[in-house]
Amino acid sequence: MSAVGRVPATPGPDGGAGGPQRVPAFVAVDLGATSGRVMLGVVHGEPRRVELVETGRFPHEPVPVPRAGGEAADLRWDVLALWRGILAGLREAGREAAARGAVVQGIGVDSWAVDYGLLDADGVLLGAPRSYRDPRILGAAERVYAGIPAADQYAVNGLQHLPFTTVFQLAAGAHEAGWGTARSLLLVPDLITCWLTGRKVAEVTNASTTGLLDARARRWSREMLVRLGEEVPGLAGLEDLLPDLVEPGTVVGPLLPALAEQSGLGPVPVVAVASHDTASAVAAVPLVPGAAYISSGTWSLVGLELDAPVLSEASRTANFTNELGLDGTVRYLRNVMGLWVLDECVREWRRSGEDVDLGELLAAAAGEPGGRCVVDVDADVFLAPGDMPARFREAARAAGQEVPASRAALVRAVLDSLAAAYARVVRTAGELAGVDVTAVHVVGGGVRNELLCRLTAEATGLPVVTGAVEAAALGNVLVQARAVGVLGEPRSVGLAELREVVVASSDPSTYAPSSVPAGK
Repeated sequence: MSAVGRVPATPGPDGGAGGPQRVPAFVAVDLGATSGRVMLGVVHGEPRRVELVETGRFPHEPVPVPRAGGEAADLRWDVLALWRGILAGLREAGREAAARGAVVQGIGVDSWAVDYGLLDADGVLLGAPRSYRDPRILGAAERVYAGIPAADQYAVNGLQHLPFTTVFQLAAGAHEAGWGTARSLLLVPDLITCWLTGRKVAEVTNASTTGLLDARARRWSREMLVRLGEEVPGLAGLEDLLPDLVEPGTVVGPLLPALAEQSGLGPVPVVAVASHDTASAVAAVPLVPGAAYISSGTWSLVGLELDAPVLSEASRTANFTNELGLDGTVRYLRNVMGLWVLDECVREWRRSGEDVDLGELLAAAAGEPGGRCVVDVDADVFLAPGDMPARFREAARAAGQEVPASRAALVRAVLDSLAAAYARVVRTAGELAGVDVTAVHVVGGGVRNELLCRLTAEATGLPVVTGAVEAAALGNVLVQARAVGVLGEPRSVGLAELREVVVASSDPSTYAPSSVPAGK
């Protein structure tokens, strides 16, 4: 058997196989679009529950990199700073596990989607990966659609239109110098996994966001790749850059010897988890039939878990996406701009030198009258960083809404707009998928925003049940624990059993709507 997919023996307290069993633990590397974290997940007792302990957290944001000659700057990720934060978090995870009498039995990486790095023939990264907010994407989607119509693409990949989908980024960058020397392409979590193990794979949940996958077959689409090579300048040979696909739960290989020594973790297995952070987060939502989910963070991902993609023309025109999930599931959802808009407002106010307490601001916003200003938070004007308060007020003015005069009023308007967007997407998802939605489960950082949760219950007319703040890390840990047999024979542990562990590991709250909106 190849090293990919082989599960090593459970280590004893001295790192060798066959020693007395200690409490199992797993390290989740969870990289969001504005911050990264390393979490130690300790698996306790019967019934099983997971305790998450943060062992590293580091902010990161795209870095404008000027070009020679004073041309417009590229927007790139400081991936080396991410790597430095990950290594520090791994070392601390080893120390924390030892202090708790636990033994680390795996590492898994999840991250945001669509962004990638190119590697040369020696496996060396050819420059810092670009951010999906990089301005080079402007107009790229239209160039791809000119060769392959949107309807043709949707029939295969099932993806909503987003201007920064990987295939559009590739079309925008195919003329650049690095493309000619590239020999492989790795999405961000696969790149980190490669640096940890020396092996290149593409995990399927994240790969499903590229536009290059067949949503039904869960494989690279030969049809799409051939057409791209024929119709889009520069994309001939793209297929040769793509690594083999693996499903979540595949053991990619042991931690490289130097890293095993530096981290103190030893040659633990590195597992390809559901590496799209939303896929990991949804795995950690205790969904029941009829429940929708919101993974609420910098972005909000709002939708349903289905057994098969919805590839109808009505679904395409409604701009719903079919991204792949754990155990053959489909995440049928739409992106909503999310807490990015609020976070950028706060950053802008702080950049002006003022001290802004978000808790106090939210309390003041709760006292503001609602419904006075609701705008489309998914408009492209809100995508890039910058003066978000000014943009939001201008959008309100253009929409004929009451322009917020104070910071508290603006925050209330942002959250009212988000809740309205959530309600619209939940309702439309149910209609398109033929699901009678009866509840909404919220996970991620938005769980802490009680006002947003309450407004979401009011806007949807449905109970809102909150789950884990660090849902992506929890789902990451659970996939690892299943892969190495900690939760039982892997083939006998399904999503329902994983979610029993989620329930035992969570302390949910419920927000009931005080009234049912008209039309529900």
